[in-house]
Amino acid sequence: MEFGLFNSLYVPQNHPEITEATRLRDEVELVKAADRAGFKYTWATEHHFLDEYSHLSANEAFLGYLAAATERIHVGSGIFNITPPVSHPARVAEKVAVLDHLSGGRFEFGVGRGSSTTETKGFGITDSDLTREMVDETLPQIVRMWKETDYSFQGRFFSMPQRNVLPKPLTDPHPPLWVAAGSPGTFKKAGQMGIGVLCFAQASMDDLAKLIAIYKEEIERCENPVGGYINNNVMVTSQLVCLEDGDRAREVAATMGSGYHQTLLWKYLDTFPRPQWVTDLGGRIPEMDRATIDAVIEAKQMCIGTPEEVAAAVEAVQAIGADQLVFGMLSTAMPIDVAIESVQTFGREVLPRFDTDPVHSTTRQREAQLGR
Repeated sequence: MEFGLFNSLYVPQNHPEITEATRLRDEVELVKAADRAGFKYTWATEHHFLDEYSHLSANEAFLGYLAAATERIHVGSGIFNITPPVSHPARVAEKVAVLDHLSGGRFEFGVGRGSSTTETKGFGITDSDLTREMVDETLPQIVRMWKETDYSFQGRFFSMPQRNVLPKPLTDPHPPLWVAAGSPGTFKKAGQMGIGVLCFAQASMDDLAKLIAIYKEEIERCENPVGGYINNNVMVTSQLVCLEDGDRAREVAATMGSGYHQTLLWKYLDTFPRPQWVTDLGGRIPEMDRATIDAVIEAKQMCIGTPEEVAAAVEAVQAIGADQLVFGMLSTAMPIDVAIESVQTFGREVLPRFDTDPVHSTTRQREAQLGR
């Protein structure tokens, strides 16, 4: 099991002390702390027009800054939107290659189609279902652009005359490929394509285990990956409050406003499958009280509490087949000093129990398959 962070530039209006400027600086400082603590990945989302929920629209600029500010951690797009009305595929291929060079081969390429009609319609895509077909068309073409010097294409959603798309990636043949997934169909398709999955822990453990099983079954049969090698990986995004004092961890969890963030998630991300419990609550998610937090910890459903309690929750995620667990700590109003302390405590007392290989899984898989 490997570990990472999730960056989203969350700017809640009910916390005026959190501004775009302060949140950007905090995200950078948290990633630097995670890099020192042994976390292997950080994933920066891309969203547009989603007030409060995520102001991280130009994540390629953010990731370029992180590459210079860190040493070992892999910096990933979680995601780059590769639908042509949002980002021309050649522009995506170019920025991935530049980030791969600037990071010294530490870039991870996660793709997606956008998760909100607020975004898709803002770029003139009136039928959200078309975005699936757009991604199916564009991802193989981006891989071709990295490989070929005389690339051309005539497609349904974009076309290009003969051009040499530059630069080519530093990583041979290209950075690891990932895709955002939430439905059984996307998990299955990711496995068939031989690429990693980026997902949220919104479903129950049982439901998430079924999705991971679908993916693992398909990727074991994959013989023709869309990229130059298979990336057999499932990343799950959750939350982390890991402190030596369990009572203090519970107090932080009860006051960091997770319910408000979840309310915004279900307000905007309307292409996600909506659980029945969200519908029953009318989309307004209450904050967790102490009894709820105690129950969540007891059920090992979230990484909150002492290092021992958090380790038990990590074991539960590992048991359902996940390969990487990442934490969207600043997708709450958690103070930055507490977030950094939590990362340090986790890195010192929990992470070494699960991640004993200094080599990143994506690097290890690529080198093994290509005989390096």
